[in-house]
Amino acid sequence: MTDGAGRESGVRTEPEPVVVELGEDGRRGVLRIETLLVLALSLGASGVSALISFIGSLTKPGGLKDQAATLNGSYAPGRPWLDLAWQLFGIATALVPVLLVAHLLTREGAPGLRVLGFDRTRPGPDLARGALVAAGIGSAGLAFYLAARATGFNLTVVPEALPDVWWKFPVLVLSAVQNSVVEEVIVLAYLLRRLGQLGWSPTAALLASSLLRGSYHLYQGIGGFLGNVVMGVVFVLAYRRWGRVGPLVVAHALLDIVAFGGYALLAGKVGWLPTP
Repeated sequence: MTDGAGRESGVRTEPEPVVVELGEDGRRGVLRIETLLVLALSLGASGVSALISFIGSLTKPGGLKDQAATLNGSYAPGRPWLDLAWQLFGIATALVPVLLVAHLLTREGAPGLRVLGFDRTRPGPDLARGALVAAGIGSAGLAFYLAARATGFNLTVVPEALPDVWWKFPVLVLSAVQNSVVEEVIVLAYLLRRLGQLGWSPTAALLASSLLRGSYHLYQGIGGFLGNVVMGVVFVLAYRRWGRVGPLVVAHALLDIVAFGGYALLAGKVGWLPTP
């Protein structure tokens, strides 16, 4: 700009922001890219990692049941405080994609994770339903795992290999809660919402969610893949019936808490529980 004498006044104006109105195809394109990015930052990447791990197990000498898949291991053996710092760091950073999902839902005008039924408005029914689902899936899942391992379709799953220190069980509980929140918010509720907005049929969305759930458990073997696909189908049907992901977060957390804690207490003390 110039003043009355033709000199520059030094005042600059910012250009007006350009607002682009997206049509239906454009909006779907944005949602498609968003969904792929969220999965690439979270459990989609875990699925690729599990596939690579499974290929490594298949090509390694010896059967699958002679190999072990450790879920919660030490990051700094012999250094408990450093180990604890790494454990808490891993749990906290794993939850970042959930915060991203909450942000994205808010940007589209939804009330964050509340639209998925992840809130504290119905604690009683969520806890009751979650406990019921966990009881049903837990017993059947354990039987299926033992059968799959016995027939050579699964690695020996080691739910925990942490040192015997004071923070062992609190970290296992936190790890279980983190797993349940990440998986159920992203692979169940968020993915089903986005696939529905993208025009996927209910059956196709159910299969996509369930197969993705199975894929990132493939590092455990074929049994881990199939068992979690079935679990995925059950969870999708329950989510659609109740309209809330809260009960499924509770169910998953209880399953993992029992698995992690039970292994820590029983490994090497009972003959039916496989150990490496």
